[in-house]
Amino acid sequence: MTETLILLGTAISIALIHTLIGPDHYIPFIALSKANNWTVKKTIFIVIICGAGHVLGSVILGFIGIALSAGITSLINIEDIRGTIATYILIAFGLIYMIYGIKIAVKNKTHTHTGIDGRTIIHSHTYNDEEHQHNKKRNVFWGLFIFFILGPCEPLIPLLMYPAATMNFFTLVLVTASFAVFTIGVMLLMTLLGLKGFQLIKADKLEKYAHAIAGGAVMICGIFVLLLPI
Repeated sequence: MTETLILLGTAISIALIHTLIGPDHYIPFIALSKANNWTVKKTIFIVIICGAGHVLGSVILGFIGIALSAGITSLINIEDIRGTIATYILIAFGLIYMIYGIKIAVKNKTHTHTGIDGRTIIHSHTYNDEEHQHNKKRNVFWGLFIFFILGPCEPLIPLLMYPAATMNFFTLVLVTASFAVFTIGVMLLMTLLGLKGFQLIKADKLEKYAHAIAGGAVMICGIFVLLLPI
């Protein structure tokens, strides 16, 4: 029982630290939620779905490895490959979204004209095609989901699942579930805190660049993770 409690405490601690020090767990949600004016409810839903996919990928791999008595080194190597692929996907996603944001900002640029009566007329060309917006929202979700389902929870298999499997199945499930709940919980907490912080910032003049800034933030986040694996 004591060993189970220690492993459970370790799972919770690792979930908290792993998620907090990994900006890729919440910055993409903060940036894209702000840029796309997602409601809190929608943001929470997307974070939960992506967080579940993030944990589930490693959980499935871990259970398969345990069932087949696979060497832990092989699973770690697979997780490393998944992590590298996911990071490059995040960088590419951020870059593409930033280019899209710049395109939107240019198309929505305000123009000033002088009428025949000498009055100044100010208007803007809004790029807001309904079908285009629907496709964009769908692509944003799938881009995030693919990144998170490929992105591994590196400590889960070697530090938690394999040790728990040497005890009993109940401990394995308990430790895995605790890690998942606290990982997703911290992702939600950090995302909501980040959005709350944005409400304190007055940046109306930058609103038309919101998509470009969001894409840049996601790309930089991916580069940070690539250069400083955490």
